[in-house]
Amino acid sequence: MDSPYHPPVKRSLSIAGHQTSISLEPLFWDMLKSAAAREGLAIAALVARIDAERIKSPTPPGLASAIRVWLVVKSPLP
Repeated sequence: MDSPYHPPVKRSLSIAGHQTSISLEPLFWDMLKSAAAREGLAIAALVARIDAERIKSPTPPGLASAIRVWLVVKSPLP
């Protein structure tokens, strides 16, 4: 990736048995792919896990926001 400043990219995934679209900046898609590989999961499986965690929150954020927060909080720094 040449520049971290790039508009979000929308991708479709199937989680919890239904199709959904998620818009994330390429930087976050790269981080999500790396995190899924570290966890030994498909990206959709990791997103499903993040989704299950976020809906337990008293004030659940949107899925894309939850993914960004999860990546910042749970992913190790390079």
